[in-house]
Amino acid sequence: MPLTTAATHLSARPYTDGDQKAVLALINADRLPGQPETTPGMLTEALAGRSPVDSGWWAELDAPVTDVLQNSGGQVLGVVSYATRPRDGAGLILWLHCLEEDQALTGALIDRVLDRLGRRTVYAFEFASALSLGLEGLPVRNRPATRRALEAARFSGEDLWRYIHRRLDQEEAAGTGGPRLYPVAEVAPCHERDGWQLTLRDTDGTPAGEATVGRPVDGVGVLWWISTEASRRRRGLGRGLLAQALQVLADHGAREVIAYVDDDAPPGDPERDRTAANRLYDAAGFTEVDRLWSFTRRP
Repeated sequence: MPLTTAATHLSARPYTDGDQKAVLALINADRLPGQPETTPGMLTEALAGRSPVDSGWWAELDAPVTDVLQNSGGQVLGVVSYATRPRDGAGLILWLHCLEEDQALTGALIDRVLDRLGRRTVYAFEFASALSLGLEGLPVRNRPATRRALEAARFSGEDLWRYIHRRLDQEEAAGTGGPRLYPVAEVAPCHERDGWQLTLRDTDGTPAGEATVGRPVDGVGVLWWISTEASRRRRGLGRGLLAQALQVLADHGAREVIAYVDDDAPPGDPERDRTAANRLYDAAGFTEVDRLWSFTRRP
């Protein structure tokens, strides 16, 4: 029986420990290039409402509720986690996965959440969970049925992030990527994220650029941030700093690198314009995997 004709035979119930294997299979079936496989430990953190990324936003929420969707035979076909936020009374769909990205199943999960949350503003895919390396939004190209189901439920979407990916070549991964570039960035542990901070300084010691990279997970490293001082741009510093950031990741075991670009700036906003950053990433061999969207439903 096609999945879409089985909606009347579905039922929802709270997640139990016995659902772990089935739920992990659903999550990993949606895994994007450049994302490590979700482990039982990562799922445990997500269920508890903890995340190494966006942890401050998670701390604002009440304890998450996680429900599964099953058919009449007890097979788990979908899972959704949601919560409320006391400071503004909003509801949030934190993460959602279903078998074969089926729109009927996704719609049933969304209906379950809306029924449980009641009449209030509901946000979906607002920030990253422990299930991924920083996916702050729904990858709409790889999850088109989920996007359609949200829109059918009167959610409006906003395109916020560019998700990009690059494999490290053999020389980089072996730590033999040629001579080190100059000026050489200082590398120090990063206190805000588990990783390293790279700082470029001018000849007088003033900072000229900085980058932040995350400790690789299962061979995947994250370039969290890179920037150069406005007065020192157009001198190749960004290109050199990016190359050194990739080398730091390779030296610590990365075989792939991902990055997120918040290129949703409105026209005429020079502070948030990411045109130059996107050119830098594209020239360095990054390719766009998907666009990350967030969604809002007003009562």
